[in-house]
Amino acid sequence: MAVMPFLTLIFILSFCYVTAQKNELSPATTKTSNLQTYVVHVRQPEGRVFAQTEDLKSWHESFLPVTTASADEPPRLLYSYEEVISGFAARLTQDEVKAMQEMDGFVAAYPQRVFRRKTTRTPNFLGLHQQTGIWKDSNFGKGVIIGVLDGGIEPNHPSFSGAGIPPPPAKWKGRCDFNASDCNNKLIGARAFNLAAMALKGEKPEAPIDIDGHGTHTASTAAGAFVQNADVLGNAKGTAVGIAPHAHLAIYKVCFGDPCPDADILAALEAAVQDGVDVISISLGDVSVPFFQDTTAIGSFAAIQKGIFVSCSAGNSGPFNGKLSNEAPWMLTVGASTIDRRVVATAKLGNGEVFDGESLFQPSDFPSTLMPLIYAGVNGNDSALCAEGSLKGLPVKGKVVVCERGGGIGRIAKGEEVKNAGGAAMILLNEETDGVSTLAEVHVLPATHVSYAAGLKIKAYINSTVTPTATILFKGTVIGDSSTPVVASFSSRGPSLASPGILKPDIIGPGVSILAASPFPVDNTTKSKVNFKIMSGTSMSCPHLSGIAALLKSSHPYWSPAAIKSAIMTSADLLNLEGKPILDEQLQPADVLATGAGQVNPSKANDPGLIYDIQPDDYIPYLCGLGYKDDEISIIVHRQIKCSMVSSIPEGELNYPSFSVTLGPSQTFTRTLTNVGEAYSSYAVKVNAPEGVYVSVKPKTLNFTKVNQKMSYSVTFSRIGSKGEAGEFTKGFLTWVSAKYVVRSPVSVKLQ
Repeated sequence: MAVMPFLTLIFILSFCYVTAQKNELSPATTKTSNLQTYVVHVRQPEGRVFAQTEDLKSWHESFLPVTTASADEPPRLLYSYEEVISGFAARLTQDEVKAMQEMDGFVAAYPQRVFRRKTTRTPNFLGLHQQTGIWKDSNFGKGVIIGVLDGGIEPNHPSFSGAGIPPPPAKWKGRCDFNASDCNNKLIGARAFNLAAMALKGEKPEAPIDIDGHGTHTASTAAGAFVQNADVLGNAKGTAVGIAPHAHLAIYKVCFGDPCPDADILAALEAAVQDGVDVISISLGDVSVPFFQDTTAIGSFAAIQKGIFVSCSAGNSGPFNGKLSNEAPWMLTVGASTIDRRVVATAKLGNGEVFDGESLFQPSDFPSTLMPLIYAGVNGNDSALCAEGSLKGLPVKGKVVVCERGGGIGRIAKGEEVKNAGGAAMILLNEETDGVSTLAEVHVLPATHVSYAAGLKIKAYINSTVTPTATILFKGTVIGDSSTPVVASFSSRGPSLASPGILKPDIIGPGVSILAASPFPVDNTTKSKVNFKIMSGTSMSCPHLSGIAALLKSSHPYWSPAAIKSAIMTSADLLNLEGKPILDEQLQPADVLATGAGQVNPSKANDPGLIYDIQPDDYIPYLCGLGYKDDEISIIVHRQIKCSMVSSIPEGELNYPSFSVTLGPSQTFTRTLTNVGEAYSSYAVKVNAPEGVYVSVKPKTLNFTKVNQKMSYSVTFSRIGSKGEAGEFTKGFLTWVSAKYVVRSPVSVKLQ
């Protein structure tokens, strides 16, 4: 999702069913205002096989009450699911749900949840080059199908040209709901899923066309074709290209503005699995819930059972801990970081101080001479935030106006208030929590967005003189910020609430000021038919990783989703372009709760040496170890599970490429590594222990003699005396090093 409210609370309805049984409610007319959408899980009767979709639909309809409805009402049964869950989505009242609880096999019920949505430079920034490395090894992602669940697409954008792209593989079974001429060998599929949105908002069915730009942006980031002479208002000029430019795209529109109902998302996941995609990209999310209530987690588990890799946004609720979305260990959870390109607008003060900020609007005729400067907060908090109407009566006409970020007011909207009040320009100051994280945006007047530290100095200058002055110097695109990548302030942090024993996010990737395709110009003055826009959010970092997964899938077609994830994580970078530790928005060394394994390095991921592999059934002992009930686990894995027949394991025992430990007494975990590098290779362990923790690894060396050989080790974490405070998180790393490879796992320890 781009930087906006990332998540909104929503719920799911879960059921299981043994034998089909007719609901005996008598025919009635129900007030539509009492209806809401539920996702219903049912257990298919033992021995019963549905030969046709209509048979399955009829069975699902047998659960519903017999009612009468007007012709213009949406149907009660919205979707029949088969691949991602055993169940359906339907519009029901609370009383009807209560009556359904008496039916044989019923498990649980949760109302529908509603999700929110959360380039010319980034391929080069990530080390992707046309003649060498992973782009060459993977043939730019040739033959891989990326399914994008988002807000649709603009099919006629040149980023989706099929020129030079071969036909999709024979396994592709999807369809294109545009005109035949709109789809091609690049854009091979496009469908819309909005039955739940229609029931919620009363709207008519829509085509998979993008109406707000979010879906087009994410799709082109993942797999856009090479497009020369791309820019936004003359800035960030260059050749726009996605991460996997020869991969195919299948578009599943599930967002129609806001909200994005999970019944529609689940239907799209079902279609993507049936259609034969290889990678699923989901820049959507919600607050943390148990996995058996999380439709994305449930649908993604069905995907990984078919060998499909799933990449999801971590969320835009940073920088506070414990605000993650999409936490399931079978999904890749992606945080956001900066790139080394900025579109600079410099605030120059009357005392000679200058502070670099950002703005996409770079007027060439704005005067460099100083003009009066005023702080908008002279009348209190509302005016400081430049809320609508708050500047009336203030002497801002012809002045540079200083506004505070935040207050639930959009950054562009603050500029609109300044402009409407007669202000000449705006300096937007970060809140303390945002630190140095600024954004390049299309402001409606000359403006610059500066850091929190710069804001303090600007306000101190205003208070130091009776005649403060300032201007803004527009410097255009600047490449080469050696402090990058920096973790974006909005990027959601761990720990995972749904599963504290799994370190999340998994990885960070480019998500700030990302240039990609747009269905329309960013302002009314641009006449170009080739439109691009710059957006920020974990919605932007997610498709970068989806594209990288596609490259790895093309280069290593037999790797499992877990193998691809492991390769991405254990090869990640910990250092910025200066060779120093990656920083957060406060310019402090970033914690693993913010970075996960670190900044993605696609070329290293293509040849990781060793991987931590996980098969779908390996998650079952883990889910039993979470304390879930049998029926709750059955909802996730799509078959009946009895934990009494399973040797459950603690979370930390899952063969994950990272460690998240809550440490009181000593804890020991086992990991298994698979050799995917050189046949004869010897690895020695290197431990950077978290503060206050002793780490012991046995054995200390692993000697491989063939490819695909597996070897295991154990690692024990113990407290050192009374070092560290209870509740404190400390970090470290466990690394296996050979003559050629470095295979690193981050470690997060919460002391008790």
